[in-house]
Amino acid sequence: MDLRGLGRDWSELGRGAKAFRVAHAAYSVVGLSTLGYIWACVATGRRDRWLAASVGFLTLEGGALVIGRGDCPFGPLQARLGDPDPLFALVLPPLAAKAAVPVLAVATIAGILGLVIRWPSGTTARRLGRSTERRD
Repeated sequence: MDLRGLGRDWSELGRGAKAFRVAHAAYSVVGLSTLGYIWACVATGRRDRWLAASVGFLTLEGGALVIGRGDCPFGPLQARLGDPDPLFALVLPPLAAKAAVPVLAVATIAGILGLVIRWPSGTTARRLGRSTERRD
């Protein structure tokens, strides 16, 4: 991610680039919200459909980042629309913008591992109709 030459002003962007920047920002808010929800579920032990959706969303996001070799897969489309500035670089200082994806990846992996480690005992057995009591 090259962070030199940033600072394209909103007024310099075309309609498509403006619309994409707003949609990309909204998508990013959803992504950060799903990460926050995963960590809230780690802390509280809550397990529900929103958690499954959050894990699925971030798994797809991670796959897209792997395919993009760590760069946002929306970058080329964004540049074609006339907005070459990475989204994180618009809201964070250069060093933080460059570190954002790796830091968020670690936070996501740690959150998912936290879910696995703190998985409520007996949940799978109850779902399968088996007793959760130990028989010695």
